[in-house]
Amino acid sequence: MLTTIDQLETLYGQPHERAIRKEIPYINEDYRAFIEIAPFVVLATSGPEGLDCSPRGDTPGFVRVVDQRTLALPDRPGNNRLDSLRNIIVDPRLALLFVIPGVGESLRVNGRGRITTDPQWLDSFAVEGKLPRTVLLIDVDSVYFHCSKALVRSKLWDPAHHVERSRLPSAGEIHRRINGASFDARTYDLELDERVRTTLY
Repeated sequence: MLTTIDQLETLYGQPHERAIRKEIPYINEDYRAFIEIAPFVVLATSGPEGLDCSPRGDTPGFVRVVDQRTLALPDRPGNNRLDSLRNIIVDPRLALLFVIPGVGESLRVNGRGRITTDPQWLDSFAVEGKLPRTVLLIDVDSVYFHCSKALVRSKLWDPAHHVERSRLPSAGEIHRRINGASFDARTYDLELDERVRTTLY
């Protein structure tokens, strides 16, 4: 088992200079382009209850570049567990991973979050008259793009490797195994598409 940084660096060596130089403390023009076209981001947080990694998605540009050091992310309806937001209240440190369909490179942002209910922020993210409950303001500490190797290896965007949903347990089946045989998995699955459609915002 490796237990020290020296052991790691002896095994892996040092990163290439380009891998270090691509990390900058602000959002430049190139990194802004990634954020403004990304329809999906993963939000990672930590707190006293543990770690959380939460998917967030919406129309491209839903994460707003306020300025070179600030992002704004609306909190759309979800499972209402509030894992990420609970963590940010206690420990504002967070990380974002932006992913763009069909693009190999991803974008990583590290920073600190602040949760606001300011009506101006909420109104600015309204969709069909529906406002988010909160908006997460992110003070950017570092930004850098990640090379395409992981997505190339995974063949994530290759339609020939897309998985049929039927190969996995349905959401209703998962709930039934956890909650017991009395859970009506069939009805849950039949109503799922409509429930998702009507509660997106």
